[in-house]
Amino acid sequence: MKTSLLGLLFLSAVGVWNIGSIAEKPVDNPPAGSKIIPAADQTEKYLPYLKGKRIGIVGNQTSVIGKTHLVDSLRSLGIQIVKAFGPEHGFRGKASAGVKVGDEVDSATGIRIISLYGPKRKPTKEDLADIDLMIYDIQDVGCRFYTYINVLADVMEACAENNKELLILDRPNPNGYFVDGPVLDMKLKSGIGKFPIPITHGMTIGEFAKMVNGEGWLANKVQCQIKIIPVANYTHDMMYTLPVNPSPNLNTPLSILLYPSTCVYEGTILNYGRGTYTPFTILGAPKLKGKYAFSFTPVSIKGMSEAPLYMNEVCYGLDLSKYNLDSLVKTKRINISWIQEMYNAYPEKEKFFDFKQSKEIGNVDYRTGDSRFKEQIMANVPEEEIRKSWEPALGNYKQMRLKYLLYK
Repeated sequence: MKTSLLGLLFLSAVGVWNIGSIAEKPVDNPPAGSKIIPAADQTEKYLPYLKGKRIGIVGNQTSVIGKTHLVDSLRSLGIQIVKAFGPEHGFRGKASAGVKVGDEVDSATGIRIISLYGPKRKPTKEDLADIDLMIYDIQDVGCRFYTYINVLADVMEACAENNKELLILDRPNPNGYFVDGPVLDMKLKSGIGKFPIPITHGMTIGEFAKMVNGEGWLANKVQCQIKIIPVANYTHDMMYTLPVNPSPNLNTPLSILLYPSTCVYEGTILNYGRGTYTPFTILGAPKLKGKYAFSFTPVSIKGMSEAPLYMNEVCYGLDLSKYNLDSLVKTKRINISWIQEMYNAYPEKEKFFDFKQSKEIGNVDYRTGDSRFKEQIMANVPEEEIRKSWEPALGNYKQMRLKYLLYK
C-alpha cells in the first residue's frame, strides 16, 4: 500500500476537495526513470475521501492495487463497499466477448454485483439509492470500439441524473501515444461507437471523462460531478505494459498494440485469431491457401471464443507476431496496408466484407466508423488518399482534444 500515516493525517486535516482540481492542465514531464503509478495505487490521495461513505465500484479484473483487487484492498482498509457494477466480460473478467452477463453475488466478498452488460447498460436510480460515492476504475486500451468508454459515459450519465459524485482512478493508455483513424460518422453510432472520435482517441479514462462533460455528450447535456486521481509519472508517449489483461482476447502486450489495426478485421471474412491463444496478432482464412505459407486452426476456447469463424478449419494468412512494433510506434498510425493486401489476395472479393456470411462477422462500417473505408479498399484507393479523406475531422478532433489533457 502507498498510504502513510503521516499522509492520512495531513489529508484529513486539509481535506481532499482539492482532488477535484488536480491536473487541470497537463502535468510536467516526470523525471527520467520514474515509475508509472496508476491512480488506484496512490491510496494516500483518495482513501480519506472514502471514509464513512457508502461506496459503489465500477470495475473488473483490471481494478487492482498492486496485485490485489480494488474491492478486496479497500475492504481490508475499512472502506464500506455496498455494491459493484460489472461491464462486458463481467466484474471478475471471466465472461467471453459479447456474452451477456447477469447480476450476481461476488463469491469472494458477498457483495452484490449489478451487470452493465445484460438487460441494462447504466445504473438505475434504485441501484444508486444506497450509494454516497461511485468509483470508476477500469483499464482502457484507447480505442473507440473498446466498450469501456461507453460504460464510463453511461455511469457518468446515471450519476449526473441522480446527483451522485464519481471518483475516477485513472490508468495509463497503452495506445495513448497516437491519435489516428476516421472520426466516427454519427450516422453509424452503435454499441461499439457512440462518440465522434477517431479509432484511437489518445486519451486516458480521466481525460475522456473531461471530454464527455466538456463536449456535452451526455443525454440532455447533463454534467457529471467528477473527481480524477491522475496517474503519477506518466506522459502519453510512455509505453506501458498492463499488469492485468484488460479482456480475455487482449492477452499479450503485442495484441494490445496491434488491436487498433486488427480489430477492424471483425468486419471481414478473415479470422483475426479468435479461437487461438494469439488473437489480434494473426489473420487468415481457408480460401487464402496457396497465397500465404503461414497457417493456423481456430478451435473453441472457453472464456475466449467458443465458436470462432472457421472453427477446426486451417486458415492461411499473415503472422504479425514477429512484426516490428518499433516501426508501428514510430509511425503513430493505424496500419491499413494489411487489409489492402489481404483484400487483394482474397479470391472471392465480393464476400470479403459481407457480414451475412456468418454471425461471427460484423459490419465493417461500424468498426471503422466510416462507410467510405470499405468502398475505398474495394476500389484500391491508395493509402494516402484514404488518410486524406479522414480530414478535416481528424485534425479538428486533435485540436479539441488538447483542452482535456491531463498529461503531456
